[in-house]
Amino acid sequence: MEQSEIELDLSYDYFVDYSNYTNDNFTPTEEEMHFKPSKTCFAEFPCVILLVVNVVIFLLGISGNAVVIWIAGLKMKKTVNTTWYLSLAISDFILCACLPINIIHIATKEWLFGLFMCKFTSFVMFLNMFSSIFLLVIISVDRCVSVMFPVWAQNHRTKGKSSVMVVMAWLSSVALSIPSVVFRDVQNLLGNNLCFNKYPDKQSQKMIAMSRFAAGFVIPFLLITFCYSVIILRLRTNRMMSRSSKPLKVMTALIATFFICWLPYHVFVLLELNHQNHDLRVIKIGLQIGTIVATANSFLNPILYVFMGNDFQQKFKSSILSKIENAIGEEGRTTSRYLSRSSSMEGSRRASTHI
Repeated sequence: MEQSEIELDLSYDYFVDYSNYTNDNFTPTEEEMHFKPSKTCFAEFPCVILLVVNVVIFLLGISGNAVVIWIAGLKMKKTVNTTWYLSLAISDFILCACLPINIIHIATKEWLFGLFMCKFTSFVMFLNMFSSIFLLVIISVDRCVSVMFPVWAQNHRTKGKSSVMVVMAWLSSVALSIPSVVFRDVQNLLGNNLCFNKYPDKQSQKMIAMSRFAAGFVIPFLLITFCYSVIILRLRTNRMMSRSSKPLKVMTALIATFFICWLPYHVFVLLELNHQNHDLRVIKIGLQIGTIVATANSFLNPILYVFMGNDFQQKFKSSILSKIENAIGEEGRTTSRYLSRSSSMEGSRRASTHI
């Protein structure tokens, strides 16, 4: 076996970054056991870029989501909408808080944190993915119900019920993230401690990848698309588009950002299931980039709160804190106005029938 072939095989099978890049069970030959990869990230330009991007995501994600948590959790009156956005920010903050471990992993090219953290960081990544998309689905259904059944929503849409929905979303996310705890493993191979997925067979790997793609991407996408199609049609019919445009823009931007950020990751995970039919280097690079883009979603949400909350021309006329508060609170105010107006119209119709 040529030296270049050895390096390619090992980079594919073992030297994975913090992504949930899967690998086949593989026993190195005696010749391969003598091959020692470079452990200096700073001597490789792509590795340095990967390191810098992760540091930027960490700094922006921690600071941005901390501000949103502070505002939505402490500065604003607790409402149904603040409950949604606070939960989103907490999910993103937890993921960003784990990034220093991955940054050190990239820099050292070795897993230094033991089996527990190997399992935990992978678990947190998927917990963030599922909780974010489930919360976006809940928000979409909530808005759809509020628009289609305003009287019912005004009477039954409460903070207590919204908290129950959030808890259910988190519990479902935890359940779907458990495979990361079960199959993640640490082994010392070729002198390096490595954290990777160790599936018992190919069928298990395929089943987990497909279930994540379906539950974390396809089904939520269809539900959200349906809800927003109904909302837009209803608002156009009632000529409420202008009054509801701001919160609709915020939610549309959040949803679009999530799908754009997570789509590359899912695509390359599915391609990796049949890696023998594709270029291994392309899959590895694609998974690295896909994981980075997916992680970037965690710091983009607070930025969307800022720039979508008010008109762009007014962005320098008020503080960032008030802009985030406006972005989160605007939807609640618009929904309340819509529910009040719809309730009044419903009451008038009922009165006219009695006359």
